[in-house]
Amino acid sequence: MNLGFPEMIFLFLIALLIFGPKKLPEVGRQIGRALNEFKRASNEFKSQIESEIAQLDRDTEPQQQILPPEPPVGAIAALSVGPEPHVETAPLESESTSLTKAPDA
Repeated sequence: MNLGFPEMIFLFLIALLIFGPKKLPEVGRQIGRALNEFKRASNEFKSQIESEIAQLDRDTEPQQQILPPEPPVGAIAALSVGPEPHVETAPLESESTSLTKAPDA
């Protein structure tokens, strides 16, 4: 409701004609009190709704558990002191035959 200056003057003149100059300040105070009460009630309602929503959010959050730390992937375990054992693999068949043959020179 966007009222400009001419509309407000028109409404004031109509109120002045209806209520008269003696009653107009009292009517204005009553309207002001009613608007103030309405604003207070709406703010109270809004804060109550927000607190209920916050309470529901706190109730639905999963409880976090603290787990013991895990070593990162690829980390060396603390119990292994020496170097890793070297595993020798058997030579491939083509390598073994090339070593046993004498060169044709």
